[in-house]
Amino acid sequence: MSTRVDHAVVAGTFSLDGQTYDVDNNIWVVGDDNDCVVIDAPHDVDAILRVVGDRKIVAIVCTHAHDDHVRVAPALRERTGAPIFLHPADRPLWELTHGTDEVWDADLTDGAEIAVGGTTLTVLHTPGHAPGAVCLYAPALGCVFTGDTLFQGGPGATGRSYSDGGLIVESIKAKLFALPEETVVHTGHGADTTIAAERDGLA
Repeated sequence: MSTRVDHAVVAGTFSLDGQTYDVDNNIWVVGDDNDCVVIDAPHDVDAILRVVGDRKIVAIVCTHAHDDHVRVAPALRERTGAPIFLHPADRPLWELTHGTDEVWDADLTDGAEIAVGGTTLTVLHTPGHAPGAVCLYAPALGCVFTGDTLFQGGPGATGRSYSDGGLIVESIKAKLFALPEETVVHTGHGADTTIAAERDGLA
């Protein structure tokens, strides 16, 4: 049974520092016909579940805790029983959306591995866009899920609370540019790119 990556786009809003923006978020689901991992939980539980189908969700893995990536994570957990994974450095951002009563289930750590559907996702801690931002590298699939750390055209946004422009570039160069250049980059918003293309653009 082969592992695959399924994808959809869902619209909603992102709010931080007293400002709200309209955004389209990518939904990424990785797995086989039986089990899968959902990467981020933006905006709409039903939209996510349409991508999942009748599979079991092994984990809801949050690349970071901005509200457009975690807003419906607790509701998705309630519907499916799947645990939420988040890097603990993003607690302040998580609490902006969910307060202290709703918590995630398991901490992500750099180098940790998440097995699903015959493949493995390796956690890369890439702070900068957010303190607990992570990317998920799937070497067997030749791709990396970068959340808002790296996009087509360069690093994710900084300049807001809990972000650091210098640190995000360091993270990208140390963790992502160490991956094979042909690695496909599946982003949190917008189109795919490759490590080679973004390395050339950031050089």
